[in-house]
Amino acid sequence: MAAGCGGNRSEAAPAHRPPSIEVTPVDHSTLCMTRGVLEKGAITDPTTRGYAMGAGGDAAQLTFTYRGESENTRELASGEARRQIGLKLRAQDGCNLVYVMWRLDPRPMLDVSVKFNPGKHTHAECGANGYTKVRPVKKMFVPSFEYGKTHTLRAEIVGDNLYAWIDNRLYFQGRLPKTARGISGPAGLRSDNVKFDLVELAAPHREREGTPPTCKREPGD
Repeated sequence: MAAGCGGNRSEAAPAHRPPSIEVTPVDHSTLCMTRGVLEKGAITDPTTRGYAMGAGGDAAQLTFTYRGESENTRELASGEARRQIGLKLRAQDGCNLVYVMWRLDPRPMLDVSVKFNPGKHTHAECGANGYTKVRPVKKMFVPSFEYGKTHTLRAEIVGDNLYAWIDNRLYFQGRLPKTARGISGPAGLRSDNVKFDLVELAAPHREREGTPPTCKREPGD
């Protein structure tokens, strides 16, 4: 299954650009799941959110094997019931971060957005507010992830530009709003209404001093 990412026709893909930020595999023991459970490398909950404790947040790479829709469906705070797998960049908290989502609904697409709610930190405070969509410089057809197939989604922020790749091909290039400059946090993952095996999450290594980071679960994240 494949469909267009907006408009009635596809346009040329962005010029090829290889990733420039080095990422390293994240040990599952340092992956803080703020919603949902990672059990034996599998994710089956309809809502999952997680971040890599102590990692950098300007890039991330997620390799997964798609296992179909979750048994139960859960709507987003906006009321939509999307099927999607994606990355969190600069995940400061549940109210301030950058999302790069590979969506199946209403058609396969890469949906990039910045969530910015200054002074707010929890879902109870910001809900579904503060989103700014990031438009690609060129629209193109985006493939669907298929049952039983292994795929890799990668994204990185360089300056004010965001780039995203699917299976080593550049599918998205867009300019972030200035609000993204004030957001800082680790990389992570997110999924809604799908099941998959987490083959690997990779993120930039960031040296940290002092007390090791702790996992903080936030209901409603």
